[in-house]
Amino acid sequence: MLNCGNAGTCYGGSIDGPYQWIYEISRSGTGISYETSQPYLACSHDSREGFCPKVDTTCKPINVARTCGSFSSEGGPCTGLSRYPNATVSDYGSISGKDSMMKEIYLRGPIACGIDATTLLNHEGGIITRQGEEIDHVVSVVGWATDPEIGFHWIVRNSWGEYWGEMGFVRVAEGALNLEDQCSWAVVGTFTAPETGNNFPCHEGGDNCAAKGKKEVTFLA
Repeated sequence: MLNCGNAGTCYGGSIDGPYQWIYEISRSGTGISYETSQPYLACSHDSREGFCPKVDTTCKPINVARTCGSFSSEGGPCTGLSRYPNATVSDYGSISGKDSMMKEIYLRGPIACGIDATTLLNHEGGIITRQGEEIDHVVSVVGWATDPEIGFHWIVRNSWGEYWGEMGFVRVAEGALNLEDQCSWAVVGTFTAPETGNNFPCHEGGDNCAAKGKKEVTFLA
């Protein structure tokens, strides 16, 4: 997504931009690779912190899907793949407001929503009730519940790891953190799975799936 999507960078983007990009590549018969073949690094071309300046984020096969051989006899360095497990999007759209969010989650599952992340940075637990000031982050709203004291609240999955918050989740009260202002939904199209019979098994070193009929190799910094 960050390497090829043109849907934003680590310094900002849009809520529905990622779905729009996946939808476009889906129409050409290509989907977004599963994380096992392209782990999330939180680096984009304009990142200047940590190890990001040493990471190659250009859009090329090895930065779309890769495998890295464990031994030199099996490839050793990383190989860009021409075939890889992926998922497509058949439709997408935008919504806002409590009622529309609940209907969409009930009908088709989690949705992506913008949120004011300032309060989230040091969050350790409990239901957040603070009003938002801006939208500077995107999270996945997976459901809702009712607390005996605070009442209705959203159940939200963040992308910061299970060490953060409530095992990677946060509960947000109705009307808090601008969570209900900008949301998007998407419908999964085709996807790679054993039961669909559409998986092509690559070798551990990727030699039989190398992009463009040859190995495109690199060493991670």
